[in-house]
Amino acid sequence: MPYLNNDDLRFLVGIEDTCVLPPAGSAMARLDEHALTGHDRNWREDMAAAARFGASGLRYGVSWPRVCPAPGVHDWSELDERLEFAVRELGLTVIADLVHYGTPTWLSGAFADPRYPGAVADFASAFAARYRGLVDHLTPLNEPLTTASFCGLRGVWPPALTGWDGWVTVTLSIVEGIRRTVDAVRAVNPDAVIVHVEAAALYETRDDMLAERTGLLAGIGHLPTELLLGRVTADHPLRTWLISHGAPDAILDGLLARPTNLDVLGVNYYPDLTPRVIERVDGSIRQVTANRWTGGLELALRTAGERFGLPMMVTETSIEGDETVRRSWAEESIATVRRLRAEGLDIRGYTWWPLLDFVDWSYASGGRNVEEFVLDPSIAASPAAEMYGDVTDGVTPFLRRMGLITLTEAADGSLLRSDTEAAAAYAKEAGE
Repeated sequence: MPYLNNDDLRFLVGIEDTCVLPPAGSAMARLDEHALTGHDRNWREDMAAAARFGASGLRYGVSWPRVCPAPGVHDWSELDERLEFAVRELGLTVIADLVHYGTPTWLSGAFADPRYPGAVADFASAFAARYRGLVDHLTPLNEPLTTASFCGLRGVWPPALTGWDGWVTVTLSIVEGIRRTVDAVRAVNPDAVIVHVEAAALYETRDDMLAERTGLLAGIGHLPTELLLGRVTADHPLRTWLISHGAPDAILDGLLARPTNLDVLGVNYYPDLTPRVIERVDGSIRQVTANRWTGGLELALRTAGERFGLPMMVTETSIEGDETVRRSWAEESIATVRRLRAEGLDIRGYTWWPLLDFVDWSYASGGRNVEEFVLDPSIAASPAAEMYGDVTDGVTPFLRRMGLITLTEAADGSLLRSDTEAAAAYAKEAGE
């Protein structure tokens, strides 16, 4: 029976796996979460913790930039050992995260490189063929929306394009890469299950003058998936907007003619980060986070279910805060998902992400806040508001307290692991 069937709610965890390597001459530091969190040395302990907490599945990144140092060259040794351990010894179902924000450095244009769609499809084909029967669940690319924001709109990560023209360039390349990836994977593994993972996008405003902009952002939040599914027709409300920012008619028509078939839609939602209020301050327009707790989760899932009509799973959720806050979110978010399932919403799985606290992405930018939002001033005393510091101070100032396992930096620089109250709450729910 397929793992992600609708008979029962599956419980998973994910290990933060952002892997963005800086191009030559860049001021950006290496951003490899497996290394920064010590997972590269403690992977057995970490995977075993997932099973110990009652998870039956694991979202796991394959670090394409490191595994593929040159075109057609793959070093599978690390993955061979880890995936075998997770599946054969621990009994976990792995959903492989093929691309998580970064590309190999030999793709000089990163996601905007004309070679990208073919290169990622070649990698996906090689991965799917090698691990067929061991890992049959794959995510072609984590969060197209976030990737396009960091890499195409705001110039944070390679290829460091900016503006909506840059966003459209990166998005079209990403979508074509996903389309080719799905075709390539199914060609070598007809039993593959494609889990398309996207960030939820919830926007609101209290300023009538910003209503149009807020609506545009909400619409853009669905565009990558709509392009992939062949839904950006001639009368789509944002087709003209895409063309005005450089999208060729021929490419849009090509995607329309070759829609991609997805098996499961993954929804990523963080209660204190995903919902945004659009406001004007001193002449500038900004996004401010707003904690919408489980109401936001329900809205995100109902919106995705109604809009796309696909089986869904929560592929990422957690909250930053002390142990009580994290425990409460585990209990209440799982209860919300169970209720929505009982009401008929087709939700197949629940994933706490990350299993471990992780290192904030500002680490690679010398402590500069790289997010597209600012934190709600009412939570300014939270750990998130205090995290930015000097990279030379080690990773402690950058640790995001969102895991089922808390990391504590020892005197020798190693990271000690300890279970949280949220881990016990998660394990209790997973065992029911």
